[in-house]
Amino acid sequence: MIYSTHMHLNTLREATTKSSSSPCKVVYVCRGIKDTFVSGWHYRNMLHRTKMDQATFELMFDAYCKGVILYGPYWEHVLGYWNGSLEDGENVLFLKYEEMIEEPRVQVKRLAEFLDCPFTEEEEKSGSVEEILKLCSLRNLSNLEINMNGTTRIGIDSNVFFRKGEVGDWKNHLTPQMAKKIDDIVECKLQGSGLIFQ
Repeated sequence: MIYSTHMHLNTLREATTKSSSSPCKVVYVCRGIKDTFVSGWHYRNMLHRTKMDQATFELMFDAYCKGVILYGPYWEHVLGYWNGSLEDGENVLFLKYEEMIEEPRVQVKRLAEFLDCPFTEEEEKSGSVEEILKLCSLRNLSNLEINMNGTTRIGIDSNVFFRKGEVGDWKNHLTPQMAKKIDDIVECKLQGSGLIFQ
């Protein structure tokens, strides 16, 4: 069974522990903190079908920097899964979106191994890894009929979940001062964790 959630790892902890009768495997994909903010901004605009002005952008940015967002401070969310992957790497896999874009083949093989379904030599030679990457690409998924014209069970248009998927798009939206503010917060909040964002 596959379950997608934005919950913090500590709320899933009982299901992922070795003492559980059948521990779940958790795959966490995080994205750079500045790109996450910009993506969230665009998602909110598409969801509400509005074009929000710069003043609203700045208010949302300030709330984001204070950690006043739907799932709490982003860095706490990320750190929970990061620490979980260090403590229980058998059941918690921590992936960075940027690394998935930079080296997709390596990351999909890593995911397959984590799920105890490693690719065989024959599958690798026959192009199975590349075929999976093609099928799971943003371009392919965003062009599926269900994702272009479908809706979720709660009535949200499926196409709001797809935009650019580019790394570094924050540079087109954040001022240098905004970028520095986030960088300073992240440096402070992640200090000593070993987790680094580029």
